[in-house]
Amino acid sequence: MSPLGLIVLSIASVGWGLNFPIMKHLLTEWPPLSSRGLCGIVGAAALALIALARQETLRVPKGMWLRLWLVSTLSLGGWVAFMGLALLWLSASEAAVLGISIPVWVAFLAWPILGERLSLLRAISLTVSLAGIAVLLGGNGFDASVEKLPGILCALAGAVCTALGTVLTKHFPLAMPPLSLAAWQVGLGCLPIAIVGLAVEQPQLAALSSIGWASMIYMTVIQFCLCYVCWFAALERLPAATASIGTLLVPVVGVLAAAAMLNEPLGLREVAALVITLGGVAVALRA
Repeated sequence: MSPLGLIVLSIASVGWGLNFPIMKHLLTEWPPLSSRGLCGIVGAAALALIALARQETLRVPKGMWLRLWLVSTLSLGGWVAFMGLALLWLSASEAAVLGISIPVWVAFLAWPILGERLSLLRAISLTVSLAGIAVLLGGNGFDASVEKLPGILCALAGAVCTALGTVLTKHFPLAMPPLSLAAWQVGLGCLPIAIVGLAVEQPQLAALSSIGWASMIYMTVIQFCLCYVCWFAALERLPAATASIGTLLVPVVGVLAAAAMLNEPLGLREVAALVITLGGVAVALRA
């Protein structure tokens, strides 16, 4: 166990967790696709510069463009677009709990695509995670859940897209240095989202306050740059299982930060949903 590895893993997890309430606030000033897409493009450029500074090549191997585009569209594009849209209907804490279900969907999708047997532990993990989501979204009654249905579907779509991209990455390995791969994935995933956002949403720079600009800078520098650099640094120094379990800190930070920064409710229902969902994810990772 590398102490530095644990430190950079904590930085990545906390940075990604804080991004949920920051995204939610930014939606009061700028639309989701434009803000997320543009931040991703700038973040990808910064990651590319960091990769070059570390003497990593940005060259994409011959014959890999199609799979790189497919995985980037699913893993990054799907997550960025759907999670941004989900926050139009959901609170930041609800989106954080739904988003952390990714490892469960990875375990489920690995069955038909990779031939990895859906073991009893994985089936239990899926059931437990769905129970946690039901506790979170069903606590305010049926009518409230129906009103949030578009957000629920968008958040789950984002999680499933990321999980599918993860499984396909294992099925079609991308032989590239990690930071270079992250730069290409973020850039290719966010470019179409930014284009669609600018065309459909027509955002105005004048609408951004100083807090809005700070949120955009955070999403670009911290979410897309610092957190990715720290994540790959953690993977270099820690076992993959340890790094994966460490990301369970993301929804915890997201829920607590949403309560502190946005005054979102933090009662027994929210805590129970978080604990149950995290339990399901932990079982999936152990399986």
